[in-house]
Amino acid sequence: MHIIGTAGHVDHGKTALITALTGTNPDRLPEERLRGMTLDLGFAHLRFDDGVEAGIVDVPGHERFVHNMLAGAAGMELLLLVVDAREGVRAQTLEHLAILQFLNVGRTIVAASKIDLLEGGERDEAYADIARQLRGTIAEDAPMMGVSAVTGENVETLRDRLHGELTALPRRNASAPVYLPIDRVFALRGHGTIVTGTLMQGSITNGDDLKIEPGATAAHVRSIEVFGSQRERVEAGTRVALSLPGLDRRGLGRGHAIVGAEFSARQRLNVHFVPLGGAAPLLRRKTPVRAYIGSAEVLGTLTFDEAPAGEPQLHAQLHLREPVVAFAGLRFVLRRPSPMTLLGGGFVERSDRAASGDAGSDETVAVLLRGCGLVPADLHAISVAANLREDVVRDALERLCASGAAIAVARPPAYVDGATARELFVRVSEQLAESHRAEPWAMGLTSLALARAHNVDEPTLIRVLDRCIAEGGITARAGYYALTGHRPTLTVEQGAFFERITSGADDTLTPAALTTVTSAVKASRIAGLRKAFDMLLATGELVKVGDDLYRRSQIHDIRARTQEYLKQHQRMTAAQFRDLLGTTRKYAVPLLEWLDARGVTVRSGDYRMLRRIATS
Repeated sequence: MHIIGTAGHVDHGKTALITALTGTNPDRLPEERLRGMTLDLGFAHLRFDDGVEAGIVDVPGHERFVHNMLAGAAGMELLLLVVDAREGVRAQTLEHLAILQFLNVGRTIVAASKIDLLEGGERDEAYADIARQLRGTIAEDAPMMGVSAVTGENVETLRDRLHGELTALPRRNASAPVYLPIDRVFALRGHGTIVTGTLMQGSITNGDDLKIEPGATAAHVRSIEVFGSQRERVEAGTRVALSLPGLDRRGLGRGHAIVGAEFSARQRLNVHFVPLGGAAPLLRRKTPVRAYIGSAEVLGTLTFDEAPAGEPQLHAQLHLREPVVAFAGLRFVLRRPSPMTLLGGGFVERSDRAASGDAGSDETVAVLLRGCGLVPADLHAISVAANLREDVVRDALERLCASGAAIAVARPPAYVDGATARELFVRVSEQLAESHRAEPWAMGLTSLALARAHNVDEPTLIRVLDRCIAEGGITARAGYYALTGHRPTLTVEQGAFFERITSGADDTLTPAALTTVTSAVKASRIAGLRKAFDMLLATGELVKVGDDLYRRSQIHDIRARTQEYLKQHQRMTAAQFRDLLGTTRKYAVPLLEWLDARGVTVRSGDYRMLRRIATS
């Protein structure tokens, strides 16, 4: 289904023509029928024998009700412009066209109405005048035909033309998150609260759980109706009425929208703004506006980084007093708060990271990830930026990850462009290889050093490199990254230094004081000694216990003696442990605490016992 919208001056016959086309009078209010003037939005169903159907939105023609017209204009795809053949194009007609140029109208048909009141020659002259008056509008060069709702002349011909235009319209995006701006709310006995609107994108199935924004109010769809017909499922482009049980209709109205979980209302939008010709002098760096977005009418401020200088298209920020649902590509109209003249319109800016809405889901997600660079994007953020449902994005990401076009990172789960991540892997690997050649005694490079070298946020780099670790090629140990297979090696001079500073007879378990070793390292002029010291600590060649340093061989001996003793005696005191090692209480107590912390022993009162499972 698609949406046909009317436009035109008051009393030019829009409502009468819709009634002739559909058999339904779209004026639903008693005062409208009494006065013969449309005051609010009206709706009718246009059906064809081959199954093609459309919803028609009839809008008020009087200037006092332009705000009502705008509430229904957002969903229009095909415009039926109605012009009284006798009166020609009037000011309100031109205002409607000026507004609609900023919205979603793709095609236009001009109906010159009331031709039963004109003779043949007068008709040709009227058509020429209308065509001339429409120059420079979106209706310029649009097909035109004379019609009479009274006699029925050319009504069927117009129906046929509408059918052809409807079949040529592209389908709306049913894979996008649900977005249905509410234009009417009422209650029915036995059905509860009913909301109506045009489903701008996405699809709704009976039983869906959606939400209403602003406010994030849960909304369960109990039933779906399209012009009196019950439906199990509707897709984008449909005029729909939803039964939402349990909701208080008094809290709902125009400005609210039924949306999927992907969307939330917000008050600040980055926008692409096109000023109406002649409106540029009215713009300031901060311009008060009345914004029309979906069915919402909200006061706000249009802000430019610099005072606008007559450019045809401008990047700006729209600050709204009340939150609305908005997403990339959504169109809007801006008027002055007072007098309410048209300033222009535009669309919510699509992130540079997103592909156009015409792209397939895989391409859209892939382009978005490429634009993100090395900044991981989670499923929800991708869905919002790409304007796709989360399940569609999830499937696309699975395919992209399988092909290598994307990679999944953890903590928390997110995704990065595969090519960009591989480029980082290559650069990091090259840097690590050079580091290993220059300083073979070092463990490698820290994440901070790598992040600074490659101008990447450190937490991001860690998350991305974790994938490289999982796939092999790079390892992480003790806070350092290194190429797989790198084994730090001391120079002869470095080895001699540490042998001397930690020296002791092989049969003694006396440690070296940590302060003594660190002071000697700082005072030494041996190249790379500090990094070599860090490496020995990281690899366990030197082990810090309390304020002392033990060599790996000493720690191995201490653990072996402890385990053997406890296997034979089941428990031991601190004094027995001291005597077992031939050391003093000064060293024995820190060693026992170290063994407890490593899971070798467990303390119970004054005794230590062997844990069933000891970890290294």
